[in-house]
Amino acid sequence: MSKQALIVVDIQNDYFPQGKWPLVGAEAAADNAARLIEAFRQAADQVVHIRHEFTSDSAPFFTPGSEGAQLHPKVLNRTDEPVVLKHFVNSFRETQLQAILDRHDIKHLVIVGSMSHMCIDGVARAAADMGYEVTVIHDACASRDLEFNGLVVPAAHVHAAFMSALGFAYADVVSTEQFLAARH
Repeated sequence: MSKQALIVVDIQNDYFPQGKWPLVGAEAAADNAARLIEAFRQAADQVVHIRHEFTSDSAPFFTPGSEGAQLHPKVLNRTDEPVVLKHFVNSFRETQLQAILDRHDIKHLVIVGSMSHMCIDGVARAAADMGYEVTVIHDACASRDLEFNGLVVPAAHVHAAFMSALGFAYADVVSTEQFLAARH
């Protein structure tokens, strides 16, 4: 089995019920992410946290230096776990993520976090294009209702559409239970 890392993407305060941009299922996704973080820690596998901040105070959420842009307490990093600050959807763009993965000879990325239709999609596709083996843990990701051309698309449908697309050609898409059972 290739060396793997858990990539915890944007599980930040603004995505929770009291935040500026709440997601449907954020609490349940964070609970599953926390279970995965613990499993990776117990196995001494790498955990990398991604934290998004926009570069402008006028951003709708994740404004620079705000409490909303901080990692959520359910998934706080340990001192030996890097936190990669990003300013774009793709966690590899203008960050140290690839250098961290290369330094630890990581070949397989296990991805959890938010939002399914943006940063999870972005990092999973980029990782696959870069040659990583990719697994997305679907029930450790969250999304929100979207609107297109007057049609409201419920968060569950948004999430399902993006997980389905990723599973078609970019990643193995499995549940927390499936992933943890396969590790034993």
